[in-house]
Amino acid sequence: MLNRLTDALNFQTQALTLRSERQRLLASNIANADTPGFQAKDMDFARALREASSGAAQAGALRTTQSAHIAPPAGARSESQQQYSTAAQTNLDSNTVDMDRERASFADNSVKYEATLRFISGSVRTALDAMKSHNSA
Repeated sequence: MLNRLTDALNFQTQALTLRSERQRLLASNIANADTPGFQAKDMDFARALREASSGAAQAGALRTTQSAHIAPPAGARSESQQQYSTAAQTNLDSNTVDMDRERASFADNSVKYEATLRFISGSVRTALDAMKSHNSA
């Protein structure tokens, strides 16, 4: 049972980290909506989660090459793993941020982030309840 719980929590932790990274990308897009030439970025969440859960993400993960470099945030995707969003309509300033799409993606990702947190919390609570009932028997 402990291995199943650990595996489930590891998977959900990876999902939470990736959701957080995607939220950061979407927030950056929204913040740069008026920046001329800004190219909106996103990630293929399903692919990133598959890579993270299979261990393949370690090969593509960002890493510091010198001690003076700032470490990337946990779960950060390399530039090659990020995707540029295509503009729904052309803009004179070459900015590809579509605020409607970004707001919808941000809200969707927020809901899924919260759901992942609730799942982790529920799994831990269930495990604790099972340990308590086992000890009192």
